[in-house]
Amino acid sequence: MIKTKLLITILLMSVLATSNAFAAKKVHRWKLAETWPTNFPIFGDATKNMAKMVKEMSDGRLIIQIHSRNKHKAPLGVLDMVKAGQYQMGHTAAYYYKGKDINTMFFTTMPFGMVASEQYAWFYHGGGMELMEKVFDKHRILAFPGGNTGNQMGGWFRKEINSLDDLKGLKMRIPGFAGEVLAQVGAKPTNIPAGELYTALERNTIDALEWVGPSLDLRMGFHKIAPYYYTGWHEPGAELQFMVNKRAYEKLPKDLQVILKTAMRVAAYDMYTQSTHESGKNLASISKDYPNVKIKTFPNDVMTALRAANQRLLADFASKDALTKEIIKSQRTYLEQVRPWTNISDQAYLNSAK
Repeated sequence: MIKTKLLITILLMSVLATSNAFAAKKVHRWKLAETWPTNFPIFGDATKNMAKMVKEMSDGRLIIQIHSRNKHKAPLGVLDMVKAGQYQMGHTAAYYYKGKDINTMFFTTMPFGMVASEQYAWFYHGGGMELMEKVFDKHRILAFPGGNTGNQMGGWFRKEINSLDDLKGLKMRIPGFAGEVLAQVGAKPTNIPAGELYTALERNTIDALEWVGPSLDLRMGFHKIAPYYYTGWHEPGAELQFMVNKRAYEKLPKDLQVILKTAMRVAAYDMYTQSTHESGKNLASISKDYPNVKIKTFPNDVMTALRAANQRLLADFASKDALTKEIIKSQRTYLEQVRPWTNISDQAYLNSAK
């Protein structure tokens, strides 16, 4: 009798152990919608790197399939698709959705704002992540930094900008808050998906455009049409976002949640370093192979007008919404704290190393 009970106990323990092992090996299959075309470099590399790390670290328990804009056909619809649960994840830029929720735009970049190192410090140590959680919670989404391009160029222009008057009526592809700033000084901003930019420029639908910088611009061929390449002001540290459906995330085992968050953070930083590398390499190529490209800086009167317009708009936005005011104050306060260090470390070194 005792032997029989012992045997039953051993069998039950074996079944339980097998059951637990089976549960531990349960495979979670997710889909990620990205704004970018298939195999788009750097941006698309970030999603691939993240998914690869997740698969390896989870021993195949979390598999993330990536759908580019070629598959889902909605490059600027990623937020809505993730919110609805059509996709468990997305990779996009939050400022594309300011028309739906103005507070989303602050987490990509802001004109005359933080550079990449300052922005990452704000996200992870200065309260930025907590504010981003507040904004995206009503969309049932968790948002995470998804890769930084570094300081972006001010754009490609068909004609040289010699004064503020040259911006009057100028049709320019420029997304986010920067478009509103340009509108304040007389330009006509528009937002066009990446895959349509060259055609829009070629067909005179637009007079100018900004995309990223040498890391990605050279392959797009903009220099063949618009030879004036201006330094930046509007996106000093453009951060993409990984968006995660909150309900899907909460259904994951705790260890897979940690794996996912870790992979997103590593992939984001890897994208920043890759973007820096490619920008340096492609800038050298522009100088050598395309001598017709003229790298310019906007005139003083243009920069003064843009700064003033930026401040007016921020003050107006802050007066209309408490959360907007909180985010603007947080970013401004943090920049006032961290910029002196940037000035006496990076800036002072760069000035002395000329």
